[in-house]
Amino acid sequence: MNEFELIQAYFSTLASKGTGRGVELGIGDDCAILNPPADSQLVVSTDTLIAGVHFPQSTSAFDIGFKSLAVNLSDLAAMGANPLWFTLCITLPDRNTQWIEGLCDGMAELIQQTGIQLVGGDTTKGPLSISIHVTGAVPIGQALKRSGARVGDDVYVSGVIGHGAAGLKMALSRVTTPDDSRLDKRQLDALHRFNRPQPRIELGVALRGIATSCIDVSDGLFADLQHVLSASGVGACLALVSISVSEAVIASTLFSDMSEREKRLLACNAGDDYELCFTASESQRGSVAVLAAEQALVISRIGRVVEGASIVEEGSGAELVGLGYQHF
Repeated sequence: MNEFELIQAYFSTLASKGTGRGVELGIGDDCAILNPPADSQLVVSTDTLIAGVHFPQSTSAFDIGFKSLAVNLSDLAAMGANPLWFTLCITLPDRNTQWIEGLCDGMAELIQQTGIQLVGGDTTKGPLSISIHVTGAVPIGQALKRSGARVGDDVYVSGVIGHGAAGLKMALSRVTTPDDSRLDKRQLDALHRFNRPQPRIELGVALRGIATSCIDVSDGLFADLQHVLSASGVGACLALVSISVSEAVIASTLFSDMSEREKRLLACNAGDDYELCFTASESQRGSVAVLAAEQALVISRIGRVVEGASIVEEGSGAELVGLGYQHF
């Protein structure tokens, strides 16, 4: 099976699973022809995932497909954007059709959840890497940005932090299957969330007009919040104990050699959680509580925006330094 046969057999089929909003011409020509929604701005982002860097070599094809699209969708969520289209550039070491089918199945699950459509890309031979370019839309002037946090705002984070830390530890220990007898329920949940993070699209869209700034937690809660603070010209004071941390980090045997404080700091620095960290005026506390109830989602108020340029801990005043993942 050559490159064009692979595209026709797998990726063209994958493209048919999206909703096709605004797609005049998709896969099959030199370029796609796309019609943006009326009265909207386009929001675009690109991420590349490399085997052995962004996911362990032992990760299943399904999970690689799911996660590679999920992390890009998470960027759209952080901007309050509705997903529209994506392109896929993939470098494959061989023509393992069973593996490619698994990859497409993983992507298809998220496509069916969000309606995003594959509209083009490229397929080449070489070490495994996946580059995805996503496009979403927001009403004009309503995109969430990093630069809007103001002194006095509350700081929130959605969901639970630390699944990435626990999941990576298990994956690197070659605990990769959900039926592994070494795992308890807390560890199973963390491993599943590490391999299949859920982009908070619905929350991001609902935060338009409520959040003053927003970012997704990819490199670590502290590191990503620091991006918001730097863009906004402010600092933050956080209550470490108010951050909802994965039970797989706090209570399981994975990190039994660490104190609870060390575990919390690890969870906040490890990244790979893909939750949303956002700020909002104190007057919006009721609106945030309603969102949490409507979406059956934990949204924790973890601190406040203050004057300054760094993150400090409530009470002690100790600086909470973001030690998130860096490529270089």
